[in-house]
Amino acid sequence: MTVKNDRFSAIRQHLYKSGYSTIQEIAYAVSASPATIRRDLLVLEQQGFISRNHGGAQIAEDAGGEVAFAIREQHNLAAKRDIAEAAFARLKPGSAIFLDAGTTVLQLARRIRLNPLPLSIFTNCVTLAQLLMDVGELKITLLGGRLRPENASMVGSLAEAALDRLRFEQLFMGAGAIAEDNCVYTQDEEEARLNEKMLSRATKVTLLVDSSKFGQRSTYKVARLNDEMDVITDQNLPESWTLKLQETGCRVQQVAKKDECYPGHPG
Repeated sequence: MTVKNDRFSAIRQHLYKSGYSTIQEIAYAVSASPATIRRDLLVLEQQGFISRNHGGAQIAEDAGGEVAFAIREQHNLAAKRDIAEAAFARLKPGSAIFLDAGTTVLQLARRIRLNPLPLSIFTNCVTLAQLLMDVGELKITLLGGRLRPENASMVGSLAEAALDRLRFEQLFMGAGAIAEDNCVYTQDEEEARLNEKMLSRATKVTLLVDSSKFGQRSTYKVARLNDEMDVITDQNLPESWTLKLQETGCRVQQVAKKDECYPGHPG
Protein backbone atom coordinates (compact mmCIF):
# COMPACT_ATOMS: atom_id res chain seq x y z
CA MET A 1 0.00 0.00 0.00
CA THR A 2 2.85 2.40 0.78
CA VAL A 3 4.44 1.79 -2.63
CA LYS A 4 1.11 2.41 -4.34
CA ASN A 5 0.51 5.60 -2.35
CA ASP A 6 4.00 6.83 -3.20
CA ARG A 7 3.28 6.16 -6.87
CA PHE A 8 -0.05 8.00 -6.64
CA SER A 9 1.76 10.99 -5.14
CA ALA A 10 4.43 10.86 -7.86
CA ILE A 11 1.77 10.78 -10.59
CA ARG A 12 -0.04 13.76 -9.10
CA GLN A 13 3.16 15.77 -8.77
CA HIS A 14 4.19 14.93 -12.33
CA LEU A 15 0.83 15.99 -13.74
CA TYR A 16 0.81 19.19 -11.73
CA LYS A 17 4.26 20.19 -13.00
CA SER A 18 3.92 18.89 -16.57
CA GLY A 19 0.24 19.40 -17.36
CA TYR A 20 -1.46 16.89 -19.65
CA SER A 21 0.66 13.76 -20.14
CA THR A 22 0.18 10.54 -22.04
CA ILE A 23 0.15 7.20 -20.26
CA GLN A 24 3.59 6.43 -21.71
CA GLU A 25 4.99 9.73 -20.41
CA ILE A 26 3.57 9.14 -16.93
CA ALA A 27 4.86 5.57 -16.89
CA TYR A 28 8.36 6.75 -17.77
CA ALA A 29 8.25 9.56 -15.19
CA VAL A 30 7.31 7.31 -12.26
CA SER A 31 9.07 4.10 -13.43
CA ALA A 32 5.96 1.96 -13.77
CA SER A 33 4.35 -0.05 -16.55
CA PRO A 34 1.61 1.47 -18.74
CA ALA A 35 -0.83 -1.16 -17.42
CA THR A 36 -0.12 -0.11 -13.84
CA ILE A 37 -0.55 3.56 -14.75
CA ARG A 38 -3.93 2.88 -16.38
CA ARG A 39 -5.15 1.27 -13.15
CA ASP A 40 -3.70 4.08 -11.03
CA LEU A 41 -5.30 6.78 -13.17
CA LEU A 42 -8.68 5.13 -12.80
CA VAL A 43 -8.36 5.23 -9.00
CA LEU A 44 -7.06 8.82 -8.96
CA GLU A 45 -9.94 9.92 -11.18
CA GLN A 46 -12.44 8.27 -8.84
CA GLN A 47 -10.81 10.13 -5.94
CA GLY A 48 -11.21 13.42 -7.81
CA PHE A 49 -7.51 14.20 -8.22
CA ILE A 50 -7.14 13.82 -12.01
CA SER A 51 -9.22 13.64 -15.16
CA ARG A 52 -8.52 11.11 -17.92
CA ASN A 53 -8.89 11.79 -21.63
CA HIS A 54 -7.43 10.79 -25.01
CA GLY A 55 -4.98 8.21 -23.69
CA GLY A 56 -3.58 10.40 -20.97
CA ALA A 57 -4.50 12.50 -17.94
CA GLN A 58 -4.25 15.89 -16.28
CA ILE A 59 -4.84 17.31 -12.82
CA ALA A 60 -8.51 17.93 -12.06
CA GLU A 61 -9.23 21.66 -11.96
CA ASP A 62 -10.27 21.67 -8.29
CA ALA A 63 -7.27 19.59 -7.11
CA GLY A 64 -4.45 21.93 -8.14
CA GLY A 65 -4.12 23.78 -4.85
CA GLU A 66 -3.67 20.64 -2.77
CA VAL A 67 -1.07 19.18 -5.12
CA ALA A 68 0.80 22.49 -5.29
CA PHE A 69 1.06 22.57 -1.50
CA ALA A 70 2.27 18.96 -1.46
CA ILE A 71 4.96 19.81 -4.01
CA ARG A 72 6.11 22.85 -2.03
CA GLU A 73 6.35 20.75 1.13
CA GLN A 74 8.58 18.22 -0.64
CA HIS A 75 10.89 20.89 -2.12
CA ASN A 76 14.21 21.00 -0.19
CA LEU A 77 12.65 18.56 2.29
CA ALA A 78 15.93 17.48 3.92
CA ALA A 79 16.89 21.11 4.58
CA LYS A 80 13.44 21.85 5.97
CA ARG A 81 13.69 18.92 8.37
CA ASP A 82 17.11 20.07 9.58
CA ILE A 83 15.73 23.58 10.14
CA ALA A 84 12.75 22.13 11.99
CA GLU A 85 15.07 20.11 14.24
CA ALA A 86 16.91 23.28 15.23
CA ALA A 87 13.61 25.06 15.87
CA PHE A 88 12.36 22.14 17.98
CA ALA A 89 15.36 22.59 20.28
CA ARG A 90 14.14 26.13 21.02
CA LEU A 91 10.72 25.09 22.29
CA LYS A 92 9.97 25.66 25.97
CA PRO A 93 7.55 23.25 27.66
CA GLY A 94 4.45 24.99 28.93
CA SER A 95 4.75 27.97 26.58
CA ALA A 96 2.28 29.45 24.11
CA ILE A 97 3.54 29.49 20.52
CA PHE A 98 2.21 30.37 17.08
CA LEU A 99 2.96 28.23 14.03
CA ASP A 100 2.09 29.78 10.68
CA ALA A 101 1.14 28.02 7.42
CA GLY A 102 4.62 27.71 5.88
CA THR A 103 5.85 24.34 4.65
CA THR A 104 9.02 24.49 6.79
CA VAL A 105 6.90 25.31 9.83
CA LEU A 106 4.79 22.26 8.98
CA GLN A 107 7.96 20.17 9.34
CA LEU A 108 8.36 21.59 12.84
CA ALA A 109 4.81 20.44 13.59
CA ARG A 110 5.70 16.96 12.34
CA ARG A 111 8.73 17.03 14.65
CA ILE A 112 6.58 18.05 17.61
CA ARG A 113 4.24 15.14 16.91
CA LEU A 114 7.17 12.70 17.20
CA ASN A 115 8.24 13.98 20.63
CA PRO A 116 5.35 15.99 22.07
CA LEU A 117 5.89 18.71 24.65
CA PRO A 118 3.18 20.38 26.73
CA LEU A 119 2.45 23.41 24.55
CA SER A 120 -0.40 25.75 23.70
CA ILE A 121 -0.19 26.01 19.92
CA PHE A 122 -2.01 28.67 17.93
CA THR A 123 -2.08 28.38 14.17
CA ASN A 124 -3.86 29.55 11.03
CA CYS A 125 -2.97 26.35 9.16
CA VAL A 126 -5.73 23.75 8.85
CA THR A 127 -3.28 21.00 7.81
CA LEU A 128 -1.09 21.66 10.83
CA ALA A 129 -4.05 21.66 13.22
CA GLN A 130 -5.27 18.33 11.81
CA LEU A 131 -1.77 16.88 12.15
CA LEU A 132 -1.54 17.72 15.87
CA MET A 133 -5.15 17.67 17.05
CA ASP A 134 -5.00 14.17 18.59
CA VAL A 135 -1.74 14.70 20.51
CA GLY A 136 -2.71 14.75 24.18
CA GLU A 137 0.10 16.99 25.43
CA LEU A 138 -0.92 19.80 23.09
CA LYS A 139 -3.65 22.40 23.25
CA ILE A 140 -4.43 23.46 19.66
CA THR A 141 -6.25 26.67 18.70
CA LEU A 142 -7.07 27.23 15.01
CA LEU A 143 -7.86 30.78 13.97
CA GLY A 144 -11.14 31.44 12.19
CA GLY A 145 -11.40 33.40 8.97
CA ARG A 146 -11.51 32.82 5.23
CA LEU A 147 -9.97 29.57 4.02
CA ARG A 148 -7.15 30.11 1.53
CA PRO A 149 -7.05 26.81 -0.39
CA GLU A 150 -3.54 27.28 -1.81
CA ASN A 151 -2.00 26.35 1.54
CA ALA A 152 -5.03 25.46 3.67
CA SER A 153 -4.59 28.59 5.77
CA MET A 154 -7.08 30.91 7.46
CA VAL A 155 -6.74 34.57 6.53
CA GLY A 156 -8.85 37.74 6.51
CA SER A 157 -10.39 40.11 9.01
CA LEU A 158 -11.68 37.42 11.39
CA ALA A 159 -8.22 35.88 11.72
CA GLU A 160 -6.65 39.30 12.22
CA ALA A 161 -9.21 40.19 14.89
CA ALA A 162 -8.47 36.94 16.74
CA LEU A 163 -4.78 37.84 16.88
CA ASP A 164 -5.62 41.17 18.54
CA ARG A 165 -6.73 39.17 21.60
CA LEU A 166 -3.65 36.94 21.75
CA ARG A 167 -0.06 37.16 22.90
CA PHE A 168 2.38 34.28 22.46
CA GLU A 169 5.94 33.73 23.60
CA GLN A 170 7.29 32.38 20.33
CA LEU A 171 6.30 32.79 16.69
CA PHE A 172 7.69 30.37 14.12
CA MET A 173 7.02 31.77 10.66
CA GLY A 174 8.03 30.83 7.14
CA ALA A 175 8.66 33.16 4.21
CA GLY A 176 7.59 33.01 0.61
CA ALA A 177 10.62 35.08 -0.32
CA ILE A 178 13.37 37.19 1.24
CA ALA A 179 14.40 39.81 -1.28
CA GLU A 180 17.60 41.81 -1.78
CA ASP A 181 16.05 44.69 0.18
CA ASN A 182 16.11 42.46 3.32
CA CYS A 183 12.32 42.26 3.43
CA VAL A 184 10.05 39.23 3.78
CA TYR A 185 7.47 38.87 1.01
CA THR A 186 4.48 36.66 0.21
CA GLN A 187 2.25 36.28 -2.83
CA ASP A 188 -1.08 36.92 -1.09
CA GLU A 189 -2.21 40.28 0.29
CA GLU A 190 -4.36 38.87 3.10
CA GLU A 191 -1.59 36.50 4.15
CA ALA A 192 0.84 39.42 4.26
CA ARG A 193 -1.47 41.42 6.55
CA LEU A 194 -1.99 38.44 8.84
CA ASN A 195 1.74 37.68 9.03
CA GLU A 196 2.43 41.31 9.90
CA LYS A 197 -0.13 41.05 12.70
CA MET A 198 1.50 37.82 13.96
CA LEU A 199 4.82 39.60 14.27
CA SER A 200 3.27 42.27 16.48
CA ARG A 201 1.82 39.69 18.89
CA ALA A 202 4.96 37.63 19.54
CA THR A 203 7.60 38.11 22.20
CA LYS A 204 10.20 36.20 20.16
CA VAL A 205 10.19 35.73 16.38
CA THR A 206 11.99 32.92 14.58
CA LEU A 207 11.87 32.68 10.79
CA LEU A 208 12.26 29.18 9.35
CA VAL A 209 13.47 29.70 5.79
CA ASP A 210 15.40 27.32 3.55
CA SER A 211 18.14 28.83 1.41
CA SER A 212 16.17 28.67 -1.85
CA LYS A 213 13.91 31.52 -0.63
CA PHE A 214 16.73 34.09 -0.38
CA GLY A 215 17.18 36.48 -3.25
CA GLN A 216 13.60 35.83 -4.39
CA ARG A 217 10.82 38.40 -4.56
CA SER A 218 7.07 38.10 -4.26
CA THR A 219 4.29 40.68 -4.45
CA TYR A 220 3.35 41.73 -0.92
CA LYS A 221 5.78 42.85 1.77
CA VAL A 222 5.34 41.41 5.25
CA ALA A 223 8.19 43.04 7.18
CA ARG A 224 11.80 44.15 7.09
CA LEU A 225 14.32 41.91 8.85
CA ASN A 226 15.50 43.45 12.12
CA ASP A 227 17.37 42.81 15.36
CA GLU A 228 14.27 41.33 17.03
CA MET A 229 14.23 38.35 14.68
CA ASP A 230 16.10 35.05 14.52
CA VAL A 231 16.55 33.25 11.20
CA ILE A 232 17.16 29.51 10.97
CA THR A 233 18.26 28.36 7.54
CA ASP A 234 20.36 25.62 5.96
CA GLN A 235 24.05 25.39 5.16
CA ASN A 236 23.55 26.20 1.47
CA LEU A 237 22.91 29.88 2.16
CA PRO A 238 25.66 31.87 0.37
CA GLU A 239 28.11 33.73 2.60
CA SER A 240 27.04 37.00 0.98
CA TRP A 241 23.55 36.47 2.34
CA THR A 242 24.85 35.53 5.77
CA LEU A 243 26.65 38.88 5.91
CA LYS A 244 23.55 40.73 4.65
CA LEU A 245 21.43 39.16 7.37
CA GLN A 246 23.95 40.03 10.07
CA GLU A 247 23.89 43.64 8.91
CA THR A 248 20.15 43.79 9.63
CA GLY A 249 20.85 42.83 13.24
CA CYS A 250 18.93 39.56 13.10
CA ARG A 251 20.58 36.46 14.51
CA VAL A 252 21.32 33.70 11.97
CA GLN A 253 21.64 29.99 12.63
CA GLN A 254 22.74 27.81 9.73
CA VAL A 255 22.06 24.14 10.37
CA ALA A 256 24.37 21.45 9.08
CA LYS A 257 22.95 18.64 6.99
CA LYS A 258 22.27 15.49 8.98
CA ASP A 259 22.82 12.03 7.56
CA GLU A 260 20.14 10.51 9.78
CA CYS A 261 16.43 11.06 9.49
CA TYR A 262 14.02 12.02 12.23
CA PRO A 263 12.90 9.20 14.47
CA GLY A 264 9.98 7.57 12.75
CA HIS A 265 10.85 8.91 9.27
CA PRO A 266 12.14 6.54 6.64
CA GLY A 267 15.47 7.31 5.05
